[in-house]
Amino acid sequence: MEIEQTHVPVTYLKPPKGLASLNLRDLWEYRELIYFLTWRDVKVRYKQTLLGFTWVVLQPLINMVVFTILFGELLKVPTGGIPYPIFSFAALLPWTYFATSLTRSSTTLVGSANLISKVYFPRMVIPISGVISGFIDFGISFVILIVMMLIYKIIPSWNLLLLPILLLLAMLTALGFGLWLSALNVRFRDINHLVPFIIEIWKYATPVIYGSTLIPEKYRFILGLNPLTGVVEGFRWAILGGKYVDTFNPGPLFVISIAITFVVLISGIIFFRNTERTFADII
Repeated sequence: MEIEQTHVPVTYLKPPKGLASLNLRDLWEYRELIYFLTWRDVKVRYKQTLLGFTWVVLQPLINMVVFTILFGELLKVPTGGIPYPIFSFAALLPWTYFATSLTRSSTTLVGSANLISKVYFPRMVIPISGVISGFIDFGISFVILIVMMLIYKIIPSWNLLLLPILLLLAMLTALGFGLWLSALNVRFRDINHLVPFIIEIWKYATPVIYGSTLIPEKYRFILGLNPLTGVVEGFRWAILGGKYVDTFNPGPLFVISIAITFVVLISGIIFFRNTERTFADII
């Protein structure tokens, strides 16, 4: 008696390759989790604080006052005829957002250890929420800048319409470096102590207290290797209008910043995805 053989379909499971292996679609599926983690970060940050959201205003304002006294009045840093308080505050706005976002995104994984070890979700939503939560602080500080511009009678130009693109670039830069540092911080906890030191040195390597025009033009491309240079000078260019447009063209530095930002962001995503499978075991 012959036994009839049936052909059973065989399914081969292979790991995805290329961009599909990054599973970026998961971030959209977990968008509500990003929202709740962002809102949680905002509430925890200002819960049971004496001054609340006033801290958002105090930090850039105090820095502006100190910079104005030291670099504006004593050292007479050239600003192209722009009042130094406005000149510095327009740069402190994106820098403060970047610095705080980088700090949060690089440390949030370790701070969410209990969540990571118990529930599955794309781990990348944690540093992303740390970057997005800084938008509220940025918005409050931007209102202060508008008040200062009214006081100094500075009228912005149509360049201000490019401000969302510049803010997006600052966010992507913070996220790119934050993905690298947050993944490394899981394995090497001294990254947590290294980040404030890096940010402090980075601030003086970025034209926040001075303008790029202070650097000789033939060496200015070195300053452009810092991705925050294009962001900071782009903010000045967009906010201060014609007074700064006539003094400086941020185009070349902006192009270099975009290129470096995307290199850091893409490499950060790949590195983060390749290491996140071990987070729950190490953390």
